[in-house]
Amino acid sequence: MSRLKLTLLLLFAFSSAAKAMQILISMDESQKNHLKSYGIAFWLLKQKQEVQWLLNYNGGSFMFQYSQEAERECKVRGVSYETISDAAANAIITQIQDPAANLNAVKLLNAPKIAVYSPKTKQPWDDAVTMVLTYAEIPFTEIYDEEVLSDQLLLYDWLHLHHEDFTGQYGKFFGNYRSTPWYIQQKADAEALAKKLGYNKVSEEKLAVAKKIRDFVIGGGFMFAMCSATDSFDIALSAEG
Repeated sequence: MSRLKLTLLLLFAFSSAAKAMQILISMDESQKNHLKSYGIAFWLLKQKQEVQWLLNYNGGSFMFQYSQEAERECKVRGVSYETISDAAANAIITQIQDPAANLNAVKLLNAPKIAVYSPKTKQPWDDAVTMVLTYAEIPFTEIYDEEVLSDQLLLYDWLHLHHEDFTGQYGKFFGNYRSTPWYIQQKADAEALAKKLGYNKVSEEKLAVAKKIRDFVIGGGFMFAMCSATDSFDIALSAEG
């Protein structure tokens, strides 16, 4: 009887091991939809499921425990993936851990709360960040000067900046577009908002915003800046006084 139990136990263990699988989302040229792949990783984190980000492995792949829900989500979103055994997954990790390989595995555990600094009067095609996050199905909240100055940044973990001009000089388009209706309207909107918030000049109001963002980063918040936000943010802070 004990021998029979042992046999059944071994068969059960073998069956469970055979079914243990991982999903690998490669991010190299084999991937049909890179942006949606990031959305899958974010969706998993929202489900409290751990994701391994395999840096420099097939373009920075994602790997996680198999589930029917996750596989269905990949199919629905058009993301290329493959199912691999736990043994194959362990082999990948072993390869990554080789000191001679320029690879690394990062465990992703929590989905950050994302804020995107974006004017409320913009057109949808004006802001690449919101377009990309929307397409990738990564949830975010749009905020602007009023929210920043009222300390709502404290509600978020991650802040995205795009082509803002924190110096109050209305962007880098003055030379070519200063007489166009949309540029004139943007300038008027910026001046009206500064006045509404109690500032005499747009540059003063944008400096206050830049200082709030600086404090957010000092306090541990993450910031990603691109386009003119990268230099105008630093210029605004360094020009004070």
